[in-house]
Amino acid sequence: MMHAYFSDDQLRHHGKTFIVAGEKKPIPEVPERAEILRGAVGRLGLDLHAPSDAGLAPIAAIHDAQYLNFLQTIHDEWQDVGGAEQVIPNIHPFDRTGPYPRHPAGKAGFHLGDTSCPVSPTTWHSAYASAQTAIAAARHVRDQGAKTAYALCRPPGHHASGNIAGGFCYLNNSAIAAEELRRKYDRVAILDVDLHHGNGTQHIFYDRSDVMTLSIHADPMDFYPFYWGHAEEAGAQDGLGFNHNQPLPLGSGDAVFLDALDRALARIDDFAADAVVIALGLDASRDDPFGGLTVSPDGFARIGEKIGTLSCPTVLVQEGGYVSETLAENLYQFISGFGATTKTNPI
Repeated sequence: MMHAYFSDDQLRHHGKTFIVAGEKKPIPEVPERAEILRGAVGRLGLDLHAPSDAGLAPIAAIHDAQYLNFLQTIHDEWQDVGGAEQVIPNIHPFDRTGPYPRHPAGKAGFHLGDTSCPVSPTTWHSAYASAQTAIAAARHVRDQGAKTAYALCRPPGHHASGNIAGGFCYLNNSAIAAEELRRKYDRVAILDVDLHHGNGTQHIFYDRSDVMTLSIHADPMDFYPFYWGHAEEAGAQDGLGFNHNQPLPLGSGDAVFLDALDRALARIDDFAADAVVIALGLDASRDDPFGGLTVSPDGFARIGEKIGTLSCPTVLVQEGGYVSETLAENLYQFISGFGATTKTNPI
């Protein structure tokens, strides 16, 4: 039976508001998401295992030491200068090549890419626990010979780069899992099926040929993260040809998404991946509050079924997917479809 991982510490972070079209709105990345998804895992008959603490080293393999120190200390520094309850940037650099700021406001603008990733006293604890969840799932596959494992990660991670948070993401769980797999497997692919492009993941591996990154997402010409995720972004230096983006027109549904998935899976096959990480966003749903794509619950079952045909070890890392009437159903359908075609260790 598939192993699934989750830590209650992941519920501690709760970002309050972010700016949308000039207005403050509630952040939809709430602890309730994890509770809903945990219910779907129970319905599937899977036990959720608490991850062990693997320490900071697997996280530091992906994220800069300066950034990790920022996440752990910035809230206290912010309070020392009279900052509000949560750390939210009000200024950003044109680039990050100059001297590192000394003032907390400068540090916040340096490391927080937008207003959707506020830092509270509990943010580091939840982000750290989320990363440990991904590490545990990756190590279960890598070290125990399991065909697959599911990491119920919250907060998500795929918008976080090596030193910048964004899009509700602080630590890049999918990248951390992939790097853990690389300790055993020569070639790892990360397939991101979230509504939004995994710009942080792309940035981390853009110059590398040992980790192929693939993303299917709403067209960033019209949708967050806007500046990355275009089809012509193919990688650089050693990584040229190892990054693949498939932006989809807004409103695309099951058929368009599944066609794109077929192309992505063919690329993974051509790459001869030894292991795969699935950045499992569920916000491509027709019922998701972000409303970018229109995948149905049956579509998620088909997506899971197609991904389940992969013959190599696969780690499922939860990314987006926000509170809606079908959030639990979409995860249930995906994992049910995935397990129906997995060659070993079926659900």
